[in-house]
Amino acid sequence: MWTQNHLTIRGIGGHAHLRVNGPLAEDKGIWVVKGADLTVESVEFSGARGPHRNGSGIRGEGVGLTVRDCYFHDNDTGVLAGGGPQSDIVIERSEFAMNGRADWHSHNIYIASSRSFTFRASYSHHAIIGHGLKSRSAINYILYSRIMDEISGRASYAVDLCEGGLAFLIGNVLQKGPRAENRTIVAYGAEGLRHQPNHLYVVNNTMVNDRPGGGALSRLLRPGFFVRVWGAPARVKLFNNLLVGPGEPLRGRGEESHNLRSDGPDLMSREHFDYRLREASRAVGAGTPPGCGDGFSLTPVAQYRPPVSEEPRAIRGTIDVGAYGR
Repeated sequence: MWTQNHLTIRGIGGHAHLRVNGPLAEDKGIWVVKGADLTVESVEFSGARGPHRNGSGIRGEGVGLTVRDCYFHDNDTGVLAGGGPQSDIVIERSEFAMNGRADWHSHNIYIASSRSFTFRASYSHHAIIGHGLKSRSAINYILYSRIMDEISGRASYAVDLCEGGLAFLIGNVLQKGPRAENRTIVAYGAEGLRHQPNHLYVVNNTMVNDRPGGGALSRLLRPGFFVRVWGAPARVKLFNNLLVGPGEPLRGRGEESHNLRSDGPDLMSREHFDYRLREASRAVGAGTPPGCGDGFSLTPVAQYRPPVSEEPRAIRGTIDVGAYGR
């Protein structure tokens, strides 16, 4: 349990692996953070299984948390953090894999309450029934990251912004796998719009739906939605996205522009999850200038680089559609 403020805890020479096989701090997590402005770097967390079925690698209860270059796997929840309306949470260059209890209440990442949440250049995959990323934050920046089921993952939503708010999804690679639990990739406001303003910007993402569809099977397993919006948010903008596979681009209130539908030939290798653009892709130069939203530039300046990094994105002339530029 960490009660001190303004600490940096860093693994040296690689990830320091905290592998638990027994009780957790306060039955909550491997680390329970009560101090303010803690930074954690280069640490691996695994094996957190709690009596309340939400044991976490890190349980963040203090105001402010930064997680960088960390790996969370095989826990009930990777990071469960909040801290209230003064808290800013940042996760960057980190990986989350196979967290969950198959009960729809535990997730790879769960931000319970905060002023802002930033998820950047990170990789969340194979969440067990729960969501790849769930956030109740008032402001969300989800940037240049990869959130995937791949072949065997069974996540529900890739991204669940369940209480709305101000949200920017820019330059991400999002995929729903063949065993996914539901039909929606990005969900916004599913539990009510509890923040102000309620503005959603989904810009220059590559979203792939590999959930079964077509023929008689599609009537049983309807292909679903790339983005689903509940309620009546004041602003929803969905543009410059590459949408691969079946499904409605947007269900609910919103504005769509310069999104490109594809069955896969625009990608370098859909079957190997390489979503970079082919030289002759129709997405090249097919976008529109993103501009700004609520004072934040919507133009992607980077693109995801595996396994947990980003690289500059070049824009030559008219912007390309999707998470990758040529």
